[in-house]
Amino acid sequence: MTTETTEKTRALILVDVQPTFCEGGALPSEGANAVSERVARYTAAHRGEYASVITTQDWHIDPGDHFSSAPDFVDTWPPHGVAGTAEAELHPALQGLEFDASVKKGMYAAAYSGFEGVDEEGRTLAQILRAAGVQAVDVVGLVESHCVKETALDARKLGLETRVFTDLTVPVSPELGARAREQMTAAGIELAESGQD
Repeated sequence: MTTETTEKTRALILVDVQPTFCEGGALPSEGANAVSERVARYTAAHRGEYASVITTQDWHIDPGDHFSSAPDFVDTWPPHGVAGTAEAELHPALQGLEFDASVKKGMYAAAYSGFEGVDEEGRTLAQILRAAGVQAVDVVGLVESHCVKETALDARKLGLETRVFTDLTVPVSPELGARAREQMTAAGIELAESGQD
């Protein structure tokens, strides 16, 4: 694989762009609603540049001790992304956009990476990308310090050229965001701006 990849081999992965992670949701991050709007504008404007556009969603049915009534916000969390609720659906900003696949994760366990989920046909994200001949991915969405980071790291482990648009994501906190960017950079992930206003 060359470092120059053609447009036809690049996918856009929208990670967990769901109201549950936005202001007013069960597990909000400041600025997440604005990020969701920017992700939607970017996707609409650049759809034609990607061989595949894929969404992931937290879709928890019974994720065991991932949910807690006394969460530590490290390994345990308040209930969020509960399957079938409005909060778990894709963010309203994404309405009207077309996606090539939608992956749901975390039904019965904690799942941070989009690569831990499956689509309606039972295909993993890795299988979906392979079938589309994808060699490179751009990762955006919610939130940078957790699911965006883990999805990007897993993409890198699969040998995909991986880029995260830092203006199209937001961390839980500035400190966790800085740590996530260090981890991603160390793994060979490119951090870039999307060029959106």
